[in-house]
Amino acid sequence: MDILKHLAVFGLAALALSAIAAPQVGDPAPDFALPASDGNIYALSDFRGHEAVVIAWFPRAFTRGCTIECKSLAENGHLLRPFAATYFMASVDPVEQNAAFAEETGADFPLLSDADLSVAAAYGVLHEAGFAQRWTFYIDANGIIVDIDKNVQPATSAEDMAARLEQLGVPRRDSIAYGRD
Repeated sequence: MDILKHLAVFGLAALALSAIAAPQVGDPAPDFALPASDGNIYALSDFRGHEAVVIAWFPRAFTRGCTIECKSLAENGHLLRPFAATYFMASVDPVEQNAAFAEETGADFPLLSDADLSVAAAYGVLHEAGFAQRWTFYIDANGIIVDIDKNVQPATSAEDMAARLEQLGVPRRDSIAYGRD
Protein backbone atom coordinates (compact mmCIF):
# COMPACT_ATOMS: atom_id res chain seq x y z
CA MET A 1 0.00 0.00 0.00
CA ASP A 2 1.50 3.34 -0.94
CA ILE A 3 2.16 5.88 1.80
CA LEU A 4 -0.65 8.31 0.86
CA LYS A 5 -3.25 5.56 0.81
CA HIS A 6 -1.94 4.25 4.17
CA LEU A 7 -2.12 7.73 5.70
CA ALA A 8 -5.67 8.23 4.41
CA VAL A 9 -6.83 4.91 5.87
CA PHE A 10 -4.96 5.63 9.11
CA GLY A 11 -6.55 9.10 9.38
CA LEU A 12 -10.08 7.78 8.80
CA ALA A 13 -9.58 5.04 11.39
CA ALA A 14 -8.25 7.58 13.87
CA LEU A 15 -11.26 9.84 13.35
CA ALA A 16 -13.70 6.97 13.80
CA LEU A 17 -11.96 5.65 16.90
CA SER A 18 -11.56 9.08 18.49
CA ALA A 19 -15.33 9.31 18.85
CA ILE A 20 -15.21 6.73 21.67
CA ALA A 21 -15.74 8.33 25.09
CA ALA A 22 -12.60 8.62 27.19
CA PRO A 23 -12.59 6.85 30.55
CA GLN A 24 -12.52 9.07 33.64
CA VAL A 25 -11.03 8.83 37.11
CA GLY A 26 -13.04 6.19 38.97
CA ASP A 27 -13.76 4.14 35.84
CA PRO A 28 -12.34 0.68 35.23
CA ALA A 29 -9.30 0.98 32.97
CA PRO A 30 -9.79 -0.55 29.53
CA ASP A 31 -7.98 -3.87 29.38
CA PHE A 32 -5.36 -4.48 26.73
CA ALA A 33 -2.80 -7.00 25.56
CA LEU A 34 -0.07 -5.16 23.64
CA PRO A 35 3.32 -6.10 22.25
CA ALA A 36 6.26 -4.28 23.78
CA SER A 37 9.74 -3.16 22.88
CA ASP A 38 11.22 -6.00 24.95
CA GLY A 39 9.51 -8.68 22.85
CA ASN A 40 6.85 -9.51 25.44
CA ILE A 41 3.11 -8.98 25.38
CA TYR A 42 1.66 -7.18 28.40
CA ALA A 43 -1.97 -7.33 29.49
CA LEU A 44 -3.44 -5.01 32.08
CA SER A 45 -5.35 -7.94 33.56
CA ASP A 46 -2.03 -9.63 34.43
CA PHE A 47 -1.41 -6.95 37.09
CA ARG A 48 -4.91 -6.85 38.59
CA GLY A 49 -4.84 -7.73 42.26
CA HIS A 50 -1.04 -7.42 42.39
CA GLU A 51 0.15 -3.89 41.75
CA ALA A 52 -0.63 -0.52 40.23
CA VAL A 53 0.06 0.24 36.57
CA VAL A 54 1.10 3.54 35.01
CA ILE A 55 0.70 4.05 31.27
CA ALA A 56 2.43 7.12 29.87
CA TRP A 57 1.05 7.62 26.36
CA PHE A 58 3.34 9.50 23.98
CA PRO A 59 2.77 10.86 20.46
CA ARG A 60 5.66 9.55 18.33
CA ALA A 61 8.96 7.76 18.80
CA PHE A 62 12.10 9.74 17.91
CA THR A 63 10.45 13.14 18.26
CA ARG A 64 11.98 15.76 20.55
CA GLY A 65 9.46 15.77 23.43
CA CYS A 66 9.02 12.00 23.40
CA THR A 67 12.78 11.47 23.47
CA ILE A 68 13.07 13.83 26.45
CA GLU A 69 10.23 12.02 28.26
CA CYS A 70 11.62 8.55 27.59
CA LYS A 71 15.10 9.56 28.72
CA SER A 72 13.65 11.09 31.90
CA LEU A 73 12.04 7.77 32.78
CA ALA A 74 15.13 5.77 31.76
CA GLU A 75 17.58 7.94 33.67
CA ASN A 76 15.39 8.27 36.77
CA GLY A 77 13.84 4.82 37.03
CA HIS A 78 15.38 4.57 40.51
CA LEU A 79 12.64 6.99 41.62
CA LEU A 80 9.89 4.70 40.28
CA ARG A 81 11.11 1.16 40.94
CA PRO A 82 10.57 1.34 44.73
CA PHE A 83 6.81 1.61 44.19
CA ALA A 84 4.55 -1.42 43.82
CA ALA A 85 3.73 -0.27 40.29
CA THR A 86 4.68 -1.29 36.79
CA TYR A 87 5.15 1.56 34.36
CA PHE A 88 5.04 1.67 30.60
CA MET A 89 5.23 4.21 27.84
CA ALA A 90 2.78 3.53 25.00
CA SER A 91 2.24 4.84 21.50
CA VAL A 92 0.58 3.87 18.23
CA ASP A 93 3.99 3.38 16.62
CA PRO A 94 4.83 -0.11 15.30
CA VAL A 95 6.55 -2.35 17.85
CA GLU A 96 9.76 -2.39 15.79
CA GLN A 97 9.93 1.39 15.92
CA ASN A 98 9.32 1.43 19.68
CA ALA A 99 12.03 -1.21 20.14
CA ALA A 100 14.54 0.94 18.25
CA PHE A 101 13.41 4.01 20.21
CA ALA A 102 13.80 2.15 23.52
CA GLU A 103 17.31 1.10 22.53
CA GLU A 104 18.31 4.62 21.46
CA THR A 105 16.99 6.22 24.67
CA GLY A 106 18.26 3.51 27.03
CA ALA A 107 14.75 2.68 28.21
CA ASP A 108 14.91 -0.10 30.81
CA PHE A 109 11.12 -0.44 30.85
CA PRO A 110 8.70 -1.63 28.14
CA LEU A 111 7.30 0.63 25.44
CA LEU A 112 3.92 -0.68 24.36
CA SER A 113 2.80 -0.60 20.74
CA ASP A 114 -0.84 -0.05 19.80
CA ALA A 115 -0.40 -0.07 16.03
CA ASP A 116 -4.10 -0.71 15.33
CA LEU A 117 -5.10 2.33 17.48
CA SER A 118 -7.76 0.41 19.39
CA VAL A 119 -6.30 0.77 22.89
CA ALA A 120 -5.43 4.45 22.38
CA ALA A 121 -9.04 4.99 21.31
CA ALA A 122 -10.35 3.08 24.33
CA TYR A 123 -8.26 5.32 26.62
CA GLY A 124 -9.46 8.44 24.79
CA VAL A 125 -5.92 9.54 23.93
CA LEU A 126 -6.19 9.14 20.16
CA HIS A 127 -5.76 12.49 18.42
CA GLU A 128 -7.64 12.96 15.14
CA ALA A 129 -4.25 13.23 13.40
CA GLY A 130 -3.62 9.57 14.28
CA PHE A 131 -1.18 9.79 17.19
CA ALA A 132 -1.62 9.40 20.94
CA GLN A 133 -1.84 12.48 23.13
CA ARG A 134 0.74 12.81 25.89
CA TRP A 135 -1.42 11.68 28.84
CA THR A 136 -0.45 9.46 31.76
CA PHE A 137 -2.94 7.08 33.37
CA TYR A 138 -2.53 5.83 36.94
CA ILE A 139 -4.40 2.58 37.52
CA ASP A 140 -4.70 0.96 40.95
CA ALA A 141 -4.22 -2.73 41.67
CA ASN A 142 -7.97 -3.25 41.25
CA GLY A 143 -7.88 -1.94 37.68
CA ILE A 144 -9.52 1.42 38.47
CA ILE A 145 -8.21 4.67 37.00
CA VAL A 146 -7.19 6.80 39.99
CA ASP A 147 -5.62 9.71 38.13
CA ILE A 148 -5.06 11.05 34.63
CA ASP A 149 -2.29 13.56 33.98
CA LYS A 150 -3.05 15.56 30.83
CA ASN A 151 -0.28 18.09 31.48
CA VAL A 152 2.81 15.87 31.33
CA GLN A 153 6.12 17.73 31.39
CA PRO A 154 8.55 15.54 29.41
CA ALA A 155 11.72 16.72 31.17
CA THR A 156 10.39 15.93 34.65
CA SER A 157 8.11 13.02 33.85
CA ALA A 158 9.92 10.55 36.15
CA GLU A 159 10.01 12.93 39.10
CA ASP A 160 6.38 13.91 38.54
CA MET A 161 5.32 10.28 38.21
CA ALA A 162 7.10 9.31 41.45
CA ALA A 163 5.51 12.24 43.28
CA ARG A 164 2.08 11.26 41.99
CA LEU A 165 2.53 7.61 43.02
CA GLU A 166 3.45 8.86 46.49
CA GLN A 167 0.39 11.17 46.62
CA LEU A 168 -1.86 8.32 45.51
CA GLY A 169 -0.55 6.16 48.35
CA VAL A 170 0.92 3.44 46.15
CA PRO A 171 2.89 1.26 48.58
CA ARG A 172 6.62 0.80 48.29
CA ARG A 173 7.82 -2.68 47.42
CA ASP A 174 9.99 -2.91 50.53
CA SER A 175 6.97 -2.22 52.76
CA ILE A 176 4.88 -5.04 51.30
CA ALA A 177 5.00 -8.31 53.23
CA TYR A 178 4.61 -10.85 50.45
CA GLY A 179 2.93 -14.03 51.65
CA ARG A 180 3.03 -12.99 55.32
CA ASP A 181 0.12 -12.40 57.65
